[in-house]
Amino acid sequence: MKHLFLKGTDSSAPVLVLFHGTGGTERDLLPLAREISPGSAVLSLRGNVLENGMPRFFRRLAEGVFDEEDLIFRTKEVKDFLDQAAVEHGLDRRNFVAIGYSNGANIAGSLMFHYPDALKGAILHHPMVPRRGIGLPDLTDVPVFIGAGMNDPICSPEETEELSTLLKGAGASVTIHWERAGHQLTRTEVDAAADWYHETFE
Repeated sequence: MKHLFLKGTDSSAPVLVLFHGTGGTERDLLPLAREISPGSAVLSLRGNVLENGMPRFFRRLAEGVFDEEDLIFRTKEVKDFLDQAAVEHGLDRRNFVAIGYSNGANIAGSLMFHYPDALKGAILHHPMVPRRGIGLPDLTDVPVFIGAGMNDPICSPEETEELSTLLKGAGASVTIHWERAGHQLTRTEVDAAADWYHETFE
């Protein structure tokens, strides 16, 4: 997968794995990573799927309707890539924390839905429920931050609450931060994610 790797200055800090939103690139979330954990190594991915020329991490059939077969395939593709990247760059695979926005948050959520120990934790900005009707792996004590907009036209508050319930049901520790906003990423949401990260991992 096309990606950027930035070596960290603090080898004990979590490795931040970045997943952009639809139409983004592997450079989009670098400012967030530097703000949240300046000493961390960064592994930033570009989605392998194109929708009208815009990179994504998996296909969708319509707005909010995922191509489930492709989602499963692409989730494994990302998981395998992270496993290989850990070896290639000499990283602790058990110390990966995801930061994802929109489509990127969905692929990060899907990693947790499908693979135990895929992530040590996650910051999910405006995620949806990746899949329904499946059993989740054991996520005991995996911390998850969800940034959500009360007026998000793509990801409703009900969807956010459902995702939180599913993750908690698998043992995850979930914090939801609500914004009186839509699907965009706001300054206060980024600040809240940074505060949560420092309380959780430092």
